[in-house]
Amino acid sequence: MIIVQLIGGLGNQMFQYAAGCSLAVHHNTELKLDTTQCCQDKLRDCDLSVFSITANVALSMDLDRVRRPLTWNIKHPVGSLRTVIRQNATIRYVKERNFYFDPDIIALPNNIYLEGYWQSEKYFAEITDIIKKEFSFVNPPSKINREIIEEIRGCNSVSLHIRRGDYVSNPIAKEILGVLGIEYYMHALNFIESKIENPHIFVFSDDIQWARENLKTTLPLRFINHNRMEMDYEDLRLMSNCKHHVIANSSFSWWGAWLDNNYNKIVIAPKSWFNTKSLDSKDLIPNEWIKL
Repeated sequence: MIIVQLIGGLGNQMFQYAAGCSLAVHHNTELKLDTTQCCQDKLRDCDLSVFSITANVALSMDLDRVRRPLTWNIKHPVGSLRTVIRQNATIRYVKERNFYFDPDIIALPNNIYLEGYWQSEKYFAEITDIIKKEFSFVNPPSKINREIIEEIRGCNSVSLHIRRGDYVSNPIAKEILGVLGIEYYMHALNFIESKIENPHIFVFSDDIQWARENLKTTLPLRFINHNRMEMDYEDLRLMSNCKHHVIANSSFSWWGAWLDNNYNKIVIAPKSWFNTKSLDSKDLIPNEWIKL
């Protein structure tokens, strides 16, 4: 059994699920989800139910096997793995130590509990087809979203995501992640215009008014603002149908770009994901994406 802790918003939960799924597939065992933190978070919820995921929620008896440690081993608990592990008779507890990819994680044995963000494609690179199937949407899009998808598929569509929200209002998030300035987006649009014929920009943002006031370009812009916050997965679906992408320093638009099946897609990502040097994001952006 592999148990993975879900925490944060939809994009974060998708990374956590993908890492756990990869380990479960490797061991041909079941994947279970610890949704305890999601249920306690007033701002977040367990959002993965919008997808065709096969994992089940971990039961109390499953989690009890993790929460009653018999021994602590921090130095070298599993081979060369240098991460914090709490071990009992059945489940080993593994906590992410660094933000960048740790190859020892994918070599872990069965019966593991994962706590962390696991934000790297390298954790699930071997099962991309499975992950895309797991992250297919359960329900069809609404009428308006279906019409926008047809519009997106009928042009050289480019999703552009502007993340502000808690990056602006939350001092901790602002200090760690920072807010991308308009310069990044204008640079990205100039690059897109030089590479793509007649691009049409579909703008997604949690501050659409700011986007309207600050995006100054002659390129056609379509501002998407009809999906309510509790339906943000619909924006993710729309993003994933676009042919090219300008993402924010946000796991949400990272997944919008990653789920796009266009083989020739151009994805532009910020060179600096964090506003602090204490977190190393070198493994976050796939090699074929462009950093600006």
